[in-house]
Amino acid sequence: MLVIGERINGLFKDVASAIQKKDKKIIQDLAKLQVKSGAHMLDVNTGPSTMKPEQDIVWLVNVIQEITDVPLVIDSPKVAVLEAGISAAKNKTMINSTTAQKEKLDSILPLAAKYNCSVIGLTMNEKGIPSDAQAKSELALQIIAACMEQGIPQENLFLDPLILPVNVTQAQVKETLEAIKTIKTLSSPAPQVILGLSNVSQGTKNRNLINAIYLVMSMACGLDGAIMDPMDKEVMNAMFTAEILLNKTIYCDSYLKA
Repeated sequence: MLVIGERINGLFKDVASAIQKKDKKIIQDLAKLQVKSGAHMLDVNTGPSTMKPEQDIVWLVNVIQEITDVPLVIDSPKVAVLEAGISAAKNKTMINSTTAQKEKLDSILPLAAKYNCSVIGLTMNEKGIPSDAQAKSELALQIIAACMEQGIPQENLFLDPLILPVNVTQAQVKETLEAIKTIKTLSSPAPQVILGLSNVSQGTKNRNLINAIYLVMSMACGLDGAIMDPMDKEVMNAMFTAEILLNKTIYCDSYLKA
């Protein structure tokens, strides 16, 4: 399963401080730890506090690339920031993210096509995030169609049915699982599905336990990847074990080591 490390994000106080002070060590240590813990890609987000997001995203990308060649996920709601980060990256990147809103699709998908980036499509539009599986799946289909029109290959698209905190709206947690299963049937080959895993446990106690169990449940429904904290051993152990039990990897010494 694709693991995208979530920790290089200006929403975290240590990262926000590092960006303001241009402290390379904090960023590079987080990059190294996430990769060592099993991250295949690193999400990079300046956060909302920076006054110069285009410059700061380039600084983050360059600082990370000094110590690792792991592909990056450029994370911003602003197209100019996305393009600045993509342009600075050495390897193929992923855009996080677009929604099904026409304005967003029209501005971000051409960028993904121009740079041959992967892109995360969020199942929401101007009306917000739907709570039921059918509505989420309908928005996913709109994003798939828009990507086809732009010539974006299906392997470059990851659909996110958007899990919300379980303590805020508990019923939608199960609906998101149903949405994963439905989205996997929308085309052939099946679309790739991803989740921002830590959202499910926002504001709760025992966050790592909730994240670990929901990750396993989502994998059983067909989840292909997650934006998550790879340094959380409980969550990673659950993922490695689920891959064995779902017959996606072989039980062997490499599993025991992981």
